[in-house]
Amino acid sequence: MRPSAFVSAFVALFFLCVFVPAQNAKAPDGFVSLFNGRDLEGWDGNPQLWSVRDGAITGQTTAENPLKKNSFIIWRGGKVADFELRLQFRMEGGNTGIQYRSADRGGWVIQGYQADFDMAKRFAGILYEEGGRGILAKVGEKSTIGADGKIAVTGQTGDPEEIRKAIRDGDWNDYTILARGNRLEHRINGRTTVEVLDEQAEKRAMDGLLAFQVHVGPPMKIQFRNILLKVLP
Repeated sequence: MRPSAFVSAFVALFFLCVFVPAQNAKAPDGFVSLFNGRDLEGWDGNPQLWSVRDGAITGQTTAENPLKKNSFIIWRGGKVADFELRLQFRMEGGNTGIQYRSADRGGWVIQGYQADFDMAKRFAGILYEEGGRGILAKVGEKSTIGADGKIAVTGQTGDPEEIRKAIRDGDWNDYTILARGNRLEHRINGRTTVEVLDEQAEKRAMDGLLAFQVHVGPPMKIQFRNILLKVLP
Protein backbone atom coordinates (compact mmCIF):
# COMPACT_ATOMS: atom_id res chain seq x y z
CA MET A 1 0.00 0.00 0.00
CA ARG A 2 1.31 3.46 -0.93
CA PRO A 3 2.00 5.75 2.11
CA SER A 4 -0.73 8.18 1.05
CA ALA A 5 -3.24 5.36 0.74
CA PHE A 6 -2.23 4.01 4.14
CA VAL A 7 -2.75 7.46 5.71
CA SER A 8 -6.17 7.80 4.07
CA ALA A 9 -7.25 4.38 5.30
CA PHE A 10 -6.03 5.16 8.83
CA VAL A 11 -7.91 8.48 8.89
CA ALA A 12 -11.10 6.81 7.65
CA LEU A 13 -10.84 4.11 10.32
CA PHE A 14 -10.22 6.75 13.02
CA PHE A 15 -13.32 8.73 12.08
CA LEU A 16 -15.39 5.56 11.88
CA CYS A 17 -14.40 4.53 15.40
CA VAL A 18 -14.89 7.98 16.90
CA PHE A 19 -18.06 9.18 15.21
CA VAL A 20 -20.22 6.11 14.59
CA PRO A 21 -23.16 6.52 17.03
CA ALA A 22 -23.00 4.47 20.22
CA GLN A 23 -26.30 2.81 19.24
CA ASN A 24 -24.35 0.67 16.78
CA ALA A 25 -22.41 -0.95 19.63
CA LYS A 26 -23.53 -4.37 20.78
CA ALA A 27 -26.45 -4.13 23.20
CA PRO A 28 -26.14 -5.81 26.63
CA ASP A 29 -27.53 -9.33 26.88
CA GLY A 30 -31.31 -9.40 26.64
CA PHE A 31 -31.59 -5.81 25.37
CA VAL A 32 -32.49 -4.63 21.88
CA SER A 33 -31.83 -1.19 20.42
CA LEU A 34 -34.91 0.82 19.43
CA PHE A 35 -33.00 3.47 17.46
CA ASN A 36 -30.48 3.03 14.65
CA GLY A 37 -28.71 6.35 15.20
CA ARG A 38 -29.29 7.50 11.61
CA ASP A 39 -33.00 8.12 10.98
CA LEU A 40 -36.45 7.75 12.54
CA GLU A 41 -37.16 4.29 11.18
CA GLY A 42 -39.65 2.63 13.56
CA TRP A 43 -40.70 5.98 15.07
CA ASP A 44 -43.73 8.14 14.28
CA GLY A 45 -43.83 11.84 15.09
CA ASN A 46 -44.53 15.25 13.59
CA PRO A 47 -41.60 15.87 11.20
CA GLN A 48 -41.76 19.59 11.98
CA LEU A 49 -40.81 18.76 15.58
CA TRP A 50 -38.72 15.58 15.42
CA SER A 51 -35.50 14.73 13.60
CA VAL A 52 -32.14 13.02 14.11
CA ARG A 53 -29.24 15.25 15.14
CA ASP A 54 -25.91 14.36 16.74
CA GLY A 55 -26.89 10.69 16.42
CA ALA A 56 -29.91 11.27 18.69
CA ILE A 57 -33.69 11.49 18.35
CA THR A 58 -34.25 15.23 18.70
CA GLY A 59 -37.45 17.13 19.49
CA GLN A 60 -37.44 20.90 19.24
CA THR A 61 -39.96 23.71 19.48
CA THR A 62 -39.39 27.37 18.61
CA ALA A 63 -40.88 30.74 19.50
CA GLU A 64 -41.94 31.13 15.86
CA ASN A 65 -43.83 27.82 15.88
CA PRO A 66 -45.23 27.32 19.40
CA LEU A 67 -47.15 24.17 20.32
CA LYS A 68 -50.88 24.32 21.04
CA LYS A 69 -50.79 20.90 22.75
CA ASN A 70 -48.15 18.41 23.84
CA SER A 71 -46.85 16.30 20.98
CA PHE A 72 -45.11 12.92 20.95
CA ILE A 73 -42.93 10.69 18.83
CA ILE A 74 -44.17 7.11 19.16
CA TRP A 75 -42.21 3.87 18.87
CA ARG A 76 -44.19 1.69 16.46
CA GLY A 77 -42.41 -1.57 17.25
CA GLY A 78 -45.27 -2.82 19.43
CA LYS A 79 -46.61 -2.52 22.95
CA VAL A 80 -44.55 -2.99 26.11
CA ALA A 81 -45.75 -4.69 29.29
CA ASP A 82 -43.05 -5.83 31.78
CA PHE A 83 -39.74 -4.32 30.72
CA GLU A 84 -36.56 -2.44 31.51
CA LEU A 85 -35.84 0.62 29.39
CA ARG A 86 -32.44 2.31 29.38
CA LEU A 87 -31.58 5.49 27.51
CA GLN A 88 -29.66 8.74 27.69
CA PHE A 89 -31.23 12.20 27.46
CA ARG A 90 -30.00 15.76 27.09
CA MET A 91 -32.21 18.82 27.12
CA GLU A 92 -32.31 22.59 26.74
CA GLY A 93 -35.27 24.32 28.40
CA GLY A 94 -38.80 23.15 29.01
CA ASN A 95 -40.45 20.05 30.38
CA THR A 96 -40.62 16.62 28.75
CA GLY A 97 -40.94 12.94 29.50
CA ILE A 98 -40.90 9.31 28.45
CA GLN A 99 -44.32 7.75 27.95
CA TYR A 100 -44.75 4.04 28.63
CA ARG A 101 -47.69 1.63 28.78
CA SER A 102 -49.53 4.49 27.10
CA ALA A 103 -52.48 4.83 24.70
CA ASP A 104 -52.52 6.48 21.26
CA ARG A 105 -55.24 9.16 21.00
CA GLY A 106 -54.38 10.10 17.40
CA GLY A 107 -52.61 13.13 15.97
CA TRP A 108 -49.40 12.27 17.89
CA VAL A 109 -51.21 12.57 21.22
CA ILE A 110 -50.40 9.96 23.88
CA GLN A 111 -51.95 9.35 27.31
CA GLY A 112 -50.60 7.24 30.15
CA TYR A 113 -47.65 6.77 32.48
CA GLN A 114 -44.85 9.31 32.03
CA ALA A 115 -41.33 9.33 33.43
CA ASP A 116 -41.05 13.10 33.72
CA PHE A 117 -38.14 15.55 33.80
CA ASP A 118 -37.54 19.25 33.26
CA MET A 119 -34.71 21.78 33.18
CA ALA A 120 -35.73 23.24 36.53
CA LYS A 121 -35.53 19.67 37.99
CA ARG A 122 -38.79 20.21 39.84
CA PHE A 123 -40.20 17.11 38.14
CA ALA A 124 -36.94 15.16 37.91
CA GLY A 125 -37.93 11.52 37.57
CA ILE A 126 -41.46 11.81 38.92
CA LEU A 127 -44.27 9.50 37.79
CA TYR A 128 -46.96 11.51 36.02
CA GLU A 129 -50.00 10.18 34.21
CA GLU A 130 -50.47 12.25 31.05
CA GLY A 131 -54.15 12.86 30.37
CA GLY A 132 -55.11 10.92 33.49
CA ARG A 133 -54.52 10.99 37.23
CA GLY A 134 -51.70 13.56 37.20
CA ILE A 135 -48.73 13.28 39.57
CA LEU A 136 -48.58 9.80 41.12
CA ALA A 137 -45.21 10.14 42.88
CA LYS A 138 -42.93 13.14 43.47
CA VAL A 139 -39.14 13.17 43.49
CA GLY A 140 -37.77 10.78 46.09
CA GLU A 141 -41.10 9.19 46.98
CA LYS A 142 -42.22 5.61 47.43
CA SER A 143 -45.97 5.62 46.97
CA THR A 144 -48.94 3.28 46.78
CA ILE A 145 -52.03 4.17 44.77
CA GLY A 146 -54.95 2.49 46.52
CA ALA A 147 -57.86 0.72 44.86
CA ASP A 148 -59.87 3.89 45.53
CA GLY A 149 -57.27 6.08 43.79
CA LYS A 150 -55.92 7.67 46.97
CA ILE A 151 -52.14 8.05 47.04
CA ALA A 152 -50.20 7.14 50.18
CA VAL A 153 -46.51 8.02 50.50
CA THR A 154 -44.94 5.00 52.19
CA GLY A 155 -41.27 6.02 52.25
CA GLN A 156 -38.39 7.66 50.41
CA THR A 157 -36.05 6.47 47.69
CA GLY A 158 -33.56 9.15 48.72
CA ASP A 159 -33.09 12.85 49.41
CA PRO A 160 -34.86 14.80 46.63
CA GLU A 161 -32.16 17.49 46.57
CA GLU A 162 -29.38 14.92 46.22
CA ILE A 163 -31.27 13.30 43.35
CA ARG A 164 -31.58 16.67 41.62
CA LYS A 165 -27.90 17.51 42.16
CA ALA A 166 -26.88 14.31 40.38
CA ILE A 167 -28.52 15.48 37.13
CA ARG A 168 -26.03 17.08 34.74
CA ASP A 169 -27.19 20.35 33.17
CA GLY A 170 -26.72 20.53 29.40
CA ASP A 171 -25.08 17.10 29.28
CA TRP A 172 -26.12 13.49 28.80
CA ASN A 173 -27.90 11.74 31.66
CA ASP A 174 -28.94 8.10 32.09
CA TYR A 175 -32.62 7.24 32.56
CA THR A 176 -33.88 3.76 33.49
CA ILE A 177 -37.51 2.66 33.78
CA LEU A 178 -38.50 -0.67 35.30
CA ALA A 179 -42.08 -1.94 35.02
CA ARG A 180 -43.12 -5.33 36.37
CA GLY A 181 -46.78 -5.96 37.01
CA ASN A 182 -48.15 -2.98 38.91
CA ARG A 183 -44.73 -1.99 40.29
CA LEU A 184 -42.99 0.93 38.59
CA GLU A 185 -39.55 2.40 39.22
CA HIS A 186 -37.60 5.29 37.68
CA ARG A 187 -33.87 5.98 38.00
CA ILE A 188 -31.73 8.90 36.80
CA ASN A 189 -27.95 8.51 36.82
CA GLY A 190 -28.25 5.44 39.03
CA ARG A 191 -30.42 7.14 41.67
CA THR A 192 -33.96 5.84 42.20
CA THR A 193 -36.30 8.81 41.83
CA VAL A 194 -39.62 7.04 42.50
CA GLU A 195 -41.06 3.62 43.35
CA VAL A 196 -44.79 3.16 42.82
CA LEU A 197 -47.27 0.37 43.50
CA ASP A 198 -50.45 1.01 41.48
CA GLU A 199 -53.39 -0.85 43.01
CA GLN A 200 -56.13 1.05 41.16
CA ALA A 201 -57.08 -1.72 38.73
CA GLU A 202 -59.57 0.26 36.64
CA LYS A 203 -57.11 3.12 35.99
CA ARG A 204 -53.66 1.50 35.82
CA ALA A 205 -52.14 0.23 32.57
CA MET A 206 -50.41 -3.14 32.27
CA ASP A 207 -49.20 -2.62 28.70
CA GLY A 208 -49.10 0.07 26.04
CA LEU A 209 -46.89 2.24 23.85
CA LEU A 210 -43.52 3.94 24.33
CA ALA A 211 -43.15 7.58 23.26
CA PHE A 212 -41.17 10.78 23.88
CA GLN A 213 -42.68 14.22 24.47
CA VAL A 214 -42.22 17.84 23.49
CA HIS A 215 -44.21 20.12 25.77
CA VAL A 216 -46.24 23.28 25.28
CA GLY A 217 -44.64 26.43 26.63
CA PRO A 218 -41.29 28.14 26.04
CA PRO A 219 -38.98 26.88 23.26
CA MET A 220 -37.22 23.64 24.17
CA LYS A 221 -34.93 20.96 22.78
CA ILE A 222 -34.74 17.35 23.94
CA GLN A 223 -32.48 14.55 22.67
CA PHE A 224 -32.52 10.78 23.28
CA ARG A 225 -29.88 8.22 22.36
CA ASN A 226 -28.72 4.70 23.27
CA ILE A 227 -32.35 3.56 23.61
CA LEU A 228 -32.34 -0.06 24.84
CA LEU A 229 -35.31 -2.24 25.76
CA LYS A 230 -35.38 -5.58 27.59
CA VAL A 231 -38.58 -7.57 27.91
CA LEU A 232 -38.90 -9.05 31.41
CA PRO A 233 -40.28 -12.56 31.93
